[in-house]
Formats: sequence, structure tokens, C-alpha cells
Amino acid sequence: MHSVGICGSDVHYWQHGRIGDFIVKKPMVLGHEASGTVIKVGASVNHLKPGDRVAIEPGVPRENDEYCKNGRYNLSPTIFFCATPPDDGNLCRYYTHNASFCYKLPDNVTFEEGALVEPLSVGIHACRRAGVTLGSRVFICGAGPIGLVSLIVAKMMGASQVIISDLSSSRLEKAKEVGADFILQVAKETPQQIAQKVEGLLGCMPEITIECTGAEACIQAGIYATRSGGTLILVGLGPAMVNVPIVNAAVREVDIRGIFRYCNTWPMAISMLASKRVNVAPLVTHRFPLEKAVQAFETTMRGEGVKVMLKCDQNDLNP
Repeated sequence: MHSVGICGSDVHYWQHGRIGDFIVKKPMVLGHEASGTVIKVGASVNHLKPGDRVAIEPGVPRENDEYCKNGRYNLSPTIFFCATPPDDGNLCRYYTHNASFCYKLPDNVTFEEGALVEPLSVGIHACRRAGVTLGSRVFICGAGPIGLVSLIVAKMMGASQVIISDLSSSRLEKAKEVGADFILQVAKETPQQIAQKVEGLLGCMPEITIECTGAEACIQAGIYATRSGGTLILVGLGPAMVNVPIVNAAVREVDIRGIFRYCNTWPMAISMLASKRVNVAPLVTHRFPLEKAVQAFETTMRGEGVKVMLKCDQNDLNP
């Protein structure tokens, strides 16, 4: 293993021992945003060899069920997924994974970029589900790592204008750096007031809203902000039950769609990175050796920077 990014879910398991129905019942290795170098392959593996640099897709179907046959293997109820109880993750020195879900990295894509394919995939899946296309106007709630990759992907897919909101001015500055057309720092506005500000900055209501916080007020704002006939994508996970203006969405035919992780995204993400038409490198703001993992997790928990990267190879701490 070389580079492993820390995700909010990793911190949540570390602090609380569960996310919804996924409960940690025995010691579990964290980490699912990862890249490394192949050192050994199974007898039937033909597409990889020792020395290849790879990005690891953490979700591997255990059976070829109806979801796999439909190309939506992320929804398979028996899927293996790194660092989701009871499955161990890959924040370690050496790790074994299904070769079909290890993707070779081109020479011009770094290990850290390879690790960032995982969050980038969330953005790809969200934008696909949203139907982002040429000329789309998009509102993104939340400028954390997932909000920022959703912004990067939306622009890549042809969105003409993207506005992103957050409480943090530093995260909004990072959003400007990676391509936001408008930023909106929120404080104590009501969801309706946020929607009005979004419309004022864009000059119209956005056809697509991508909600990346899971906060009840942000989901409400997402419904109010989205143009009639538009689409709201729920990416952020918050409380199991939230109060939302569902009638407002219904009478305006605002489609509300969820996403669960991603599927069929690694080849696209790696191609995007290899083309150099997207730049995710600015998202990495902190790096720690594996020995300082606790310090790295504490940094993430405090909300410092954007993406914290752990370096698992003692002999190579480069990006």
C-alpha cells in the first residue's frame, strides 16, 4: 500500500463504532480510499503484474446477483466493502484485494490521485444520477471533499454554472480554486433564504442540486432551490429521519434521488486524471506517515484542510 485517504466515515466508525445499521462488533481495519503497488498476483490474473501501480475499488460483489447483472453492483446486499463492518479496510502496509477491482494507473497519475479516485467516483456517480450535461446549472450544498469532487466532475461534464455553499470560508476558497463559478457562505439563513440567494447569484433556479452535507436544513434548502422539474441528489448521510417540504417538491415535480457509493466509475475517473483535464491534487492538504495515523484522524475530525492522506510505504512518502 502507498496512499490511503481518510474519509468522514472512517472517523465516524472510529468515534462512534457504527453508521446506521453498520455496527463495529470486532476490531476492524479502516481505510477505503487507496492506491498501491502490486507485489504478487493469483494464478489466473492476466491484466496485472508485480510492479504495476493500481487504484483500488473498495466494493467487490460476493455473488453475481440481479444487481450485478443490471450493472448496479453497488446495491448488492452481500457486497464486500473495505472498512464497512465486518469487512477490513486497506489502511495497512500490505493488503490483498480482488484483482478485477484493482485498476492500473497510467505513469502520469500519482498514487495520491489514484487514492482520490474513490471520492472522485462519488462525484461521478452523483452527477450521472443527476443527469448533469452541457449547460446545466448546478447548486452544491457543502464544500467538503465530496462537494468539491462533485463540483470538479459537474464542470467536466459540461455544467455551465456551479454554485457551492458552505459555512467555511476556507473551504469556499478551495472551491473557487477548483472551478466554482459562485460561492455562497451561509450562516443563519433559513432554507428559503438560501434558495433565494442561490437564485440571485445564478440569475435563475438551478436544474440540479447535489446535497453533500446530510443536514436537515440543507436538504430543505435543496428542495426550495431546485427549479421545478429539476433533480435533487442526496449524497450526504445524516439522521435516519428528517423533516422536509415534500409537498413543495411533489407539486413542482422535483425529483429526489439518493446515491449509494458508486459503480462503474474507476475507468472514467482514471481517464479523467490521465487526460489532466481535471486536477484533484489541490484537495490533499495534509500528509502523515502510517505511524501517525491517530494524529491524521484527529486532524480530519477537527475539520482542518480538505483531504488528509496517510502514507503507508516507509520508503516512498512522495505523492
